[in-house]
Amino acid sequence: MKMQTNILLLVCLVLFTSFLGVCQAGSLRKNFYHKTCPRAEQIVKSVTWKHVASNPNLPAKLLRMHFHDCFVRGCEASVLLNSTGNGPVEKDAIPNLTLSGFDVVDDIKAAVEKECEGVVSCADILALAARDSVSFPFHHPMWKVLTGRRDGIVSSRFEALANIPAPFFNFTQLKNNFASKNLTLHDLVVLSGGHTIGIGHCNLFSSRLYNFTGKGDQDPSLDPKYANFLKSKCKSLGDNTTTVPMDPSNNFQKFDSSYYSILLQNKGLFQSDAALLTNKQSKKTVKELVNQSDFFTEFAQSMKRMGAIQVLTGKAGEIRKHCWKVNS
Repeated sequence: MKMQTNILLLVCLVLFTSFLGVCQAGSLRKNFYHKTCPRAEQIVKSVTWKHVASNPNLPAKLLRMHFHDCFVRGCEASVLLNSTGNGPVEKDAIPNLTLSGFDVVDDIKAAVEKECEGVVSCADILALAARDSVSFPFHHPMWKVLTGRRDGIVSSRFEALANIPAPFFNFTQLKNNFASKNLTLHDLVVLSGGHTIGIGHCNLFSSRLYNFTGKGDQDPSLDPKYANFLKSKCKSLGDNTTTVPMDPSNNFQKFDSSYYSILLQNKGLFQSDAALLTNKQSKKTVKELVNQSDFFTEFAQSMKRMGAIQVLTGKAGEIRKHCWKVNS
C-alpha cells in the first residue's frame, strides 16, 4: 500500500512538473520578439501613431476592439476574422457592428509582415496597437504589453453575444461577466474608465431616456439636465445612427480620469456606467479613481490582466498571414 502511494505521488509530481513547464514555456513575456523580429513593436507603434495623427478618434476604436476581442475566446484576434460562409463571425454580432479600425490593423500587419514574415501574431498587434494609440498624446507607453500571443482559428457571432458585456447590464451582471474572465470588481471599475474616450450610439442608451421600465419613463438615476441634452440629440428609441460623446464635456478624445467625475455627477452615458454607483465597494473605487495618477496606475495593471485572458501561446493556434482570415 505504501509503495502504491509513493508511486502515485511520483506520478502526480511528474505531471505537475510537466504542466508547470508547459505553462512557463507558453506564457506571455516582455520583448517576446526581440530575437525573431527585433523591430516588431517599433513598427506597430510607428504605423499606429501615423494613423492616430490623422484620426484622433482611433484610440477609442482600437481600445474597444481589443476589449471585445479579449472577452470572446480570449485575446486571440478572433474579432478580426471575416465570414467565410461557414457561419456568422464575431464581426457580425450586434455589439461589434459598430467596431472600426480593422483597416489600421491590416496596415500594421502588412508592415510587420514585410519586416518579418509569419512571425508576429495579429493578437499581439491588436494588443500593442490599442496601447500605442492611447499613448500617442503622452509620447510614452501608458501600460506594458507582454507578448507571445497566437491567433485563434474560430470566430462565432453567438459567442460574442454571450460574452461581451452589454451597455444595459446591471451591477450583478457586470460583476459576474468580469468574474467569468477572472477579472475582479476592481478591474471592472478601472476598465470602465476606458469610456473616458469615444462615442456612444443612441440606441444603446435611449431606453434610459424614453422607456426605462417599459412605461415610457426616464431613468431616475440620470441627471435631468444631462437627460434633456441627450434627448435633444437622440429623438427616439429607434435612432441607431446618431452618436454622442461619452464625455459630456466634449473631451471625448482626451484619455484622462474625467469619466469618474462625470459618473459621480450622474452623467454616465450607459446603464452599465451608472450601475457602478449602485454598489458600495465599486462606488468607493470610483471616488478613488477621480485622481488621475491613481487611474493611470490602476488602468495599466488592469489592462495587463485583461490582455492575458485565455491567451493562446506556445504551439496553440497559429500566426495568421492576414488578420482577416485563417491560414489555408
